[in-house]
Amino acid sequence: MDACALLAGLGLGVTLATVVTGETSGSLAAPGGLLIAAGRLTGFTGAYLMLIMVVLIARLPWLEQSVGQDQLIRWHRRVAPWALGLIAAHAVLVTLGYAQAAKAGVLHQLWVFLTSYPDMLAAVAGLGLLVMAGVTSVSFARRRLRYETWWVAHLYVYLGLALAFAHQIVTGVSFIGHPLTRAIWIGVWVATAGVVIVFRVIQPIVRSLRHQLQVVEVRAEAPGVFSIICSGRKLDRLAVSGGQFFLWRFLTRDLWWQAHPYSLSALPQPPYIRVTVKGLGDQSRAIARLRRGTRIAIEGPYGAFTHHARSSDRVALIGAGVGITPLRALLEDLPPWTDVVVVVRASSADDLVHRDEIAALIKRRGGRLHEIIGPRHKVRFDARGLHRLVPDVAARDIYVCGPDGFTSGVVAAARSLGVAEDQIHQEAFAF
Repeated sequence: MDACALLAGLGLGVTLATVVTGETSGSLAAPGGLLIAAGRLTGFTGAYLMLIMVVLIARLPWLEQSVGQDQLIRWHRRVAPWALGLIAAHAVLVTLGYAQAAKAGVLHQLWVFLTSYPDMLAAVAGLGLLVMAGVTSVSFARRRLRYETWWVAHLYVYLGLALAFAHQIVTGVSFIGHPLTRAIWIGVWVATAGVVIVFRVIQPIVRSLRHQLQVVEVRAEAPGVFSIICSGRKLDRLAVSGGQFFLWRFLTRDLWWQAHPYSLSALPQPPYIRVTVKGLGDQSRAIARLRRGTRIAIEGPYGAFTHHARSSDRVALIGAGVGITPLRALLEDLPPWTDVVVVVRASSADDLVHRDEIAALIKRRGGRLHEIIGPRHKVRFDARGLHRLVPDVAARDIYVCGPDGFTSGVVAAARSLGVAEDQIHQEAFAF
C-alpha cells in the first residue's frame, strides 16, 4: 500500500507541475491572471483526485484483497469532498479571473462562457452530474435513499468525468504548445477508463459465462431472510474464501440492471453455491420470488474479510442479523486448529440465521458459541458483556459483521478492552 500511496503522490506532483510550468510571469501579472492560474490548478488537481476515486472503486483484485472494500470505500469518501470542492473552485475562480480580465460582470462572463466557448455547456453539465453524485453520498441523504436510486445516481459520475475530460482537452491552456503533457494526461485518463472496463465489465462477463450460475431453490431461513441456492459449472475453480462477497445480478426483466453485494453464507460445494439475503430493499425483497432456472451474473469475489487477515490462531466471530451469514462461511473456512469463539445476536431466537449450522460447525471444532437474544434496549452488549463472554478478547482477532450501529459498538468495545487495531476486522452492510 505504501507503493500505491507513493505512486498516487507522484501522479499528483506531475499534475501540479503540468499546470505550474504552463504559467508565465506575464500571464500571472495580467488582470485576473492569478485567479485564472489558481482556477487551472484547482481544476487539474480536482480532476486527478476524481481519477483516484475511480481507481479506488475499480475492483482491482490485488487492491481489494490486500485492503478490503470497506477501507477502499472509506478512502473514496474521504477524497470525494476535496475532488468536488476543487472542481467547483475551478469554475468560480476561472469565471472571476476572466471577468476581471474583460472588466465585465461575473454573470456576463458566465454567459459568454456558455455561449461562446467550445464544450463549456458540456463542462457545466458534467459538474452538475458530479454534484448530484456528491449530494446523494452525504450520509444524511444516503440513509434516506434506496440502494437502487443511489447506484443509478453514481453511474452518472462516469458521464460527468467524460464531459470534464472533453472540456479539459479542448480548452486546456496548459496543453497549448505542450504535446507531451497533453499525451500524458490523455494516457492517464485512458488507463483509468481501461481499468474500469476490464475489471468492472469484461472480467465479470467472462466469469459469469464460465460458471453459468442459475437459481435452484429459494429457501426461507428466518423472518424476511432467504437463502438462494445456485448451481453452476467449474465452481471448484472459483477462488473464493469464507467471508468474501460477490456482486449479484439476477437476470430477470426487473432486476437485470441492478448489482448488489451479498456475502456467501457457505463455502461452495460444487455444483452448488449459496448466498443468504435479508429483504431490506426492492431487489432483496424481490429475490424471494425468484424462479428456479433464473440466470445470474456475478462480479467478484471481493473483500479482505477472510481468515487470511488474522494475526493469531485465536479468533472471535461476532455478528448480528444477516451479518451472521459471512461469519458462518468464515467459520467453515478457518483452519481446524484455530481456537474460535462465536457470538451472535438477534432480537429473537427465530431471527438467528443458520443457527443449527453454526452450532454444528462449532461443536465439530470444539469452539464456543454464545447467543445473545433480545431487543437492544433490554439486552445490552457492551464492553462489559464482550469481556464476560470472551475474557481473552485482547489476545484474539475480532471479526465483526452486522448493521452499522452494532458493528461500530462492538469495535469500540473491543478497542476499549485492548484489542489492537490490526486485530479488528469488520464488514459493514452499507452503501
